[in-house]
Amino acid sequence: MARNTGLSTAATPVPGTPGAPAPAHAWPRPLRAWYLVSLLTLAYIFSFVDKYIPALLVEPLQRDLGITDTQMGLLLGPAFAVLYATLGLPMGWLADRFRRTTLVAMGVALWSLATAASGLAGSFGRLLLARVGVGIGDATLAPCAMSMIPDSFPPERRGRPIALYVAAQSFGAGLAALGGAAVLAWANAQSEISLPVVGIVAPWQFTFIAVGMPGLVVALLLLLVREPPREVSARNSTSMRQTLRWLGARSPVYASLTAVVSVMTIVAYSQNWYAALWQRQWGWDITRFATWSGLALIIVGPLTVNLTGWLSDRLCARGRADGPLLIVLAGTLLLVPTGILAPLMPTGELAFAVWLCNLVGLSMVSAAAPVALLNITPGEMRGQVSALFYMIIMLAGLVIGPLAVGLFNDALFAGSNIALACSLVPLVAGIPGLALLGYTRREYRKAVAGPYNAGVGSRPSGSE
Repeated sequence: MARNTGLSTAATPVPGTPGAPAPAHAWPRPLRAWYLVSLLTLAYIFSFVDKYIPALLVEPLQRDLGITDTQMGLLLGPAFAVLYATLGLPMGWLADRFRRTTLVAMGVALWSLATAASGLAGSFGRLLLARVGVGIGDATLAPCAMSMIPDSFPPERRGRPIALYVAAQSFGAGLAALGGAAVLAWANAQSEISLPVVGIVAPWQFTFIAVGMPGLVVALLLLLVREPPREVSARNSTSMRQTLRWLGARSPVYASLTAVVSVMTIVAYSQNWYAALWQRQWGWDITRFATWSGLALIIVGPLTVNLTGWLSDRLCARGRADGPLLIVLAGTLLLVPTGILAPLMPTGELAFAVWLCNLVGLSMVSAAAPVALLNITPGEMRGQVSALFYMIIMLAGLVIGPLAVGLFNDALFAGSNIALACSLVPLVAGIPGLALLGYTRREYRKAVAGPYNAGVGSRPSGSE
């Protein structure tokens, strides 16, 4: 029995026309492919460090700049998210047409400089603008990475490289917690910090600068790496209009999958308040929380993600085309109740134990969702489809998650019950998400069993 390559076998004399066989794809050598994945993973780690570091600095930022919980919610989410997410679409369009490693290198350089600039902000407005700059730079990464990784590995071998890339979420957040806390602790121990050109800076300002500048080295390495050839399926169309019409004909599966994964991002990004939660609710100092959470993120997160990638490949190899989706559903069933319960625990230690279970669920969804998405998406559309997917889930997560916690605490609890505010977010977001799980599974199974899925050249009736 021939191995399913995801390419059409229909015969036609004109390659590139509908129904034509796709040309054989030249996969890069494994060493080169894994080197590229490693660089993209390193870039993703730095992006999470730059996104996560403000969550450790809530208390000093509010003290020095006079920021409210609602304003802090804007900084932790929407300031970064709006342009990050909306620029994902044009970045996806560019990723399907131009040199992707150059686009990513430019993005890494921009967000690294913007993070360092956050340390020079002397007001809420300036800090807001700097966080917007981080979002603009970060918008380049996901579309390009989700386009290049599938171009580097055949379908049955994509689970592990994608899992490695996604593991950067937990590892980056953990590194930000441990490294950021270490830098902040060192800075707090100094009687005075003076930098060349900049002059005297506060500990939180030094922390932003210290974590931002190393990303420039990663940008240089990405600029020099060779990108893989593009995998083009027989349909061979890449315009945004065609992509949107193609998605529209399959809206039930894409919309339901995106909605379920959005629950994960909302819960995950609402946890940007967890450092403040453990400080206010259980009296933990920032170093203790950052150490515990950083170790958990670095150990539990990547371990779960890579086991998920292995399981995803295993299920697909055994003919379970919906295997990645089943992992997404199981992770959602775990992350919603634990997200509700963790902030309500009587002690910080017990809350931390519940949060570890939540982290497992978050990691399962993070690792399996891109595989589930890419397995039903043609090669020449992956940049744009990935950009649209990440635009929606990141807007949902970064806008709703952190801002909702700040608004709930200020508006409902007069700023005095951060625990209930943190618990309400997964409750409100999770109920409709859980209700969608059965429908999502049915639609996904139809998609993978239908006459046209990822890379197959024939089109369903009525599509363009």
